[in-house]
Amino acid sequence: MIAIAASGVVLVGSAVVLAIAIPKMVAQANAPHELTAITSIGVIHRAEAQYYASFGRFAPTLAALGPPSNGEPGKAAADLIPGYLATGRFDGYMFFVTGTVRGYVITAAPERFGVTGRRTFYSDETLVIRNNWNRGAATATSPQLQ
Repeated sequence: MIAIAASGVVLVGSAVVLAIAIPKMVAQANAPHELTAITSIGVIHRAEAQYYASFGRFAPTLAALGPPSNGEPGKAAADLIPGYLATGRFDGYMFFVTGTVRGYVITAAPERFGVTGRRTFYSDETLVIRNNWNRGAATATSPQLQ
């Protein structure tokens, strides 16, 4: 009876440790993907500034910032970001650039929420990065990244 009770205590203790440890492990696994997403948003911002300096307007899509499929760089494909980022999928996140009347919007969302990331991101020509800690898309009114 004592051995069973002792085993039960060990099993309950192990379950408690796992219940605490697993969420922390998932958060640690997501952190590198989220950091890459934030860094990639910065890369896109710098490319948008270069695009504006070259063409007098912001790029309306990621493809316009990416490498040309053939020929010389131009408005349709300025070769300002790597091809892997221009595809819109990188390191567990999906990226989108949308042209607006005054500038552009960048959004990023995990390909598999909770697995490749726990946050969505939003940024625009103001360079402020905003994040949302649930499945909903981050927007211009989401909290600023701290």
